[in-house]
Amino acid sequence: MAADMRETTRAMSRAPWWKGTRGEWYVVAQVALMALVLFGPRTWPGAGLVSFPYPRASPVAGLVLIIAGALLMLTGGLWLGRRNITPLPYPRDKARMVDCGPYRLVRHPMYTGGILIAFGWTIWVWGPLTLLSSFVVAVFVDIKSRREERWLRAKFPGYAAYQRRVRKLIPFVY
Repeated sequence: MAADMRETTRAMSRAPWWKGTRGEWYVVAQVALMALVLFGPRTWPGAGLVSFPYPRASPVAGLVLIIAGALLMLTGGLWLGRRNITPLPYPRDKARMVDCGPYRLVRHPMYTGGILIAFGWTIWVWGPLTLLSSFVVAVFVDIKSRREERWLRAKFPGYAAYQRRVRKLIPFVY
């Protein structure tokens, strides 16, 4: 099985990036969706902005989520290290499985961090279209992580047991 994975990896690394054999299009779509959350329209034309029930708490709550998400992304990246980190969902050739640090709480702490940032921004600016965009990001990240996990199970024999032990995106829940 490991020899098959190495041969597949070699073939995939020779393919042009635009063919998306290592998940390049997932990255392009994720960046576009995050840009939509951050820079896209907040509400429908002519609808006006909807106010948060507690206007003074909104920026504070949003900032807390943004900081928590950024810290989770940062610590997830640090625990992965240079050997493992890649923007692509396909694991690097010499990668090792990481199941400590923030990876004890969720299997994809960097994705969870991105989702927290999206919803934190949504609360900060409080726009219905931003909220919709944040939900689209969350659904997309779930889809992307499913594809990534198929590759991780093929590469790491212990990944299936790790999946049973640790939740995917929300600690102790999902």
